[in-house]
Amino acid sequence: MAGEFTSSTHPPLPPTTEDDRIDRLRLLRSRRVGISTYNRLMAEYGSAAEALRALPEVAAAAGVADYRATPEGVIAAELKAGARAGARLICHGDPDYPEAFGDVPDAPPLFWALGDAGLLHRPSVALVGARNASSLGIRMARALAEGLGGAGVVVVSGLARGVDTAAHAAALDTGTVAVQAGGIDVVYPAENADLAARIARTGLRLAEQPPGVQPQARHFPARNRIISALSQAVVVVEAAARSGSLITARTALDQGREVFAVPGSPLDGRAAGCNMLIRDGATLVRNAEDVLEALGPLPKAAQVNAAPPAPRPRSLAGRLADTIAALPRPAQRPKREIAALHRQILDRLGPAPVAEDQLLRDLDAAVSEAAPALLDLELDGAIRREPGGLVVRIN
Repeated sequence: MAGEFTSSTHPPLPPTTEDDRIDRLRLLRSRRVGISTYNRLMAEYGSAAEALRALPEVAAAAGVADYRATPEGVIAAELKAGARAGARLICHGDPDYPEAFGDVPDAPPLFWALGDAGLLHRPSVALVGARNASSLGIRMARALAEGLGGAGVVVVSGLARGVDTAAHAAALDTGTVAVQAGGIDVVYPAENADLAARIARTGLRLAEQPPGVQPQARHFPARNRIISALSQAVVVVEAAARSGSLITARTALDQGREVFAVPGSPLDGRAAGCNMLIRDGATLVRNAEDVLEALGPLPKAAQVNAAPPAPRPRSLAGRLADTIAALPRPAQRPKREIAALHRQILDRLGPAPVAEDQLLRDLDAAVSEAAPALLDLELDGAIRREPGGLVVRIN
């Protein structure tokens, strides 16, 4: 753009790589320029610089008067913000641009990346599911992430609560990619700030939006299409009949990706979406081996990077069986904390039985605090204990 205003009589120099990246970013950030328009302009004019020059005339032909592209100062501010966050801009055509985006028409032409971009060139599977996941859903997400990671597969998810959080955490040592709905420097939800920092150190975070952008409702479906586009397959662990996870599954099908779903109890609303997917033809998944078998042999590079899954914690069932009944109530525990603990327990439970010791591990609560809360809920008729140390939510 600067060449339009220079008074020099020398012929203009060809743009540097950095100039071209700035022009591309400026074109994409300009008003009324979405991904399809960006791709059409790039194809028609051959470069972002030429597309920017033509943009006012193109806008006028479309009935938009006095059109101006995004100011260069706005782009400079975005680049500085990305650098402050430690991220870098990856554009279409860069060596680190994912090959998986090649067959996706609405793939982002450029995005911000923070971490190990090499993960974008390994086999990937997306694990998505409910934010208010049950204890069983959390356990399943962890087991799938560990099994896939141990086979050299990168786990992709959206850094949300519940299933996303469990999947990322279980794959930290083997490779995980978190696709963010807002800016690369905006962690949502805030409670995942520590997890996001760990992913940036050992995995990769991606963001299509400019740094500083707070995620809004319209950003999440856009994020979901990137999650599925990066992946060879999408596994839905838990999802209600209307949920963002089903949007990801539908997008995956449109992109030609495999869709898998973990079945659940017909009585649990959090499993309704998964059961619907299976009814409509999605592959039923019981474990990571089901996914790996369906995907077929992995490239040798993935097998070299494979790491054994982390050992599972030792069961607490025997020790808890002898101690829970005899535990005293904590003295003068605030009612607000008791109510919050009750809610956490109910959120983790569903109509499918859950082992009590596993529930306590998922809650990360002391036995002396959780046992009285379980007793309260049992007396209130909210939960029911079953043989074998199992607990079920009634309503």
